[in-house]
Amino acid sequence: MTELPACPKCRMENTYPDGALIICPDCGHEWSPAASAAAVADEGEARVVKDANGNPLADGDTVIIAKDLRVKGSSLVLKGGTKIKGIRIVDGDHEIDCKVNGTSMMLKAMYLKKA
Repeated sequence: MTELPACPKCRMENTYPDGALIICPDCGHEWSPAASAAAVADEGEARVVKDANGNPLADGDTVIIAKDLRVKGSSLVLKGGTKIKGIRIVDGDHEIDCKVNGTSMMLKAMYLKKA
């Protein structure tokens, strides 16, 4: 049995063939295997993530929270001016994976400034 590629949209590996298309039941994305080969070729390009001032961010950078941020589902508030060291750039809606005061968080780059 051939190995089916992961979904290029949500990165889930729960895909199945349907005629000439490959379908992801998790997000509903449909694509052709030829498009999948093109996506693998484009995967080598690094994604550029920019902070609130338009400066590019990279793995390992130190950033500062630009404004107070309320953590969804919690009473916790991340104060503006908090320094975060050693960020990681990830795919998805929240581009930054980091630890804030010992708690693992995912943040949007638009609320951060490069230190």
